[in-house]
Parts: sequence; structure tokens; C-alpha cells
Amino acid sequence: MRRLPLTALAAVVGCLGLCASGVHGRVEKQVPGDPYTVGYSARGLVIDGEPRVLTAGAIHYPRSTPDMWDSLMKKAKRGGLNTIDTYVFWNMHERVKHTYDFATDRANLPLFLETARNNGLFVVLRIGPYVCAEWNYGGFP
Repeated sequence: MRRLPLTALAAVVGCLGLCASGVHGRVEKQVPGDPYTVGYSARGLVIDGEPRVLTAGAIHYPRSTPDMWDSLMKKAKRGGLNTIDTYVFWNMHERVKHTYDFATDRANLPLFLETARNNGLFVVLRIGPYVCAEWNYGGFP
């Protein structure tokens, strides 16, 4: 077993102390929003004034039915995640040029986002246009 030098151990303990005490540096930029104010400091992401680490897993909403979304998100939360990551699949939302569908069945992105919110999960919404998820034509409409 390799031993840490005393100075390295002190640095780790010091860092843990700073993290535990909530010291996260000066907030560089904040954007007020609903329901969260999001910003960043030199040390990372700040949500509602608190440093946050996003622990994310992907749920691609078109690959499951709306009836499954709540259950999938509950399982993700029980598994320790606080964030859902998903692409916007434009070729599903714009099957006909300049005609958009965000309301029917698996294309109901607002319902997907609301389900995440109801489960207390953040969402990283990857608006594309390219989808790197083994999706036909990369998701281009």
C-alpha cells in the first residue's frame, strides 16, 4: 500500500474542509431563471447560490413511451442521479419542413421536462441539431 505524504494528506483534508463548509469562491456570473438561478464560480456550477455537482444519466425520450418516463426518472433518482441528459431529436419534431410537433406521444418534450421537474431532477437539454446516439441521420430533420 502506498502512503500519502503528510503535505498531500493535509491538502486533501483542507480541501474537504473547504467543500464541507460551503466555500466555493466568488460567483462569477448568475442568470436568474424559473425555478433556479444558475451561475458559476472559479470552482464550478452554482445553483441557487449553492455549489452543485451534476450527476447525470441519459434518458432519450423517443426511445420510451410517456407512460414509462416517470418510472425511469424515479429509478434514476433512487440510483443517485440528480440530472437527466437528453438530446432534442429534431427529425421527430419536424417531420414536415416548418411544421413542428412537441405534443404528441413520444414527441411530447414539454411533458418529459415536466416529469423531470416533478421528480426533482435537473435536465441537460442538448438542443443539437446533431444527435450522436445511433439515431437515423443524426437527428437532422
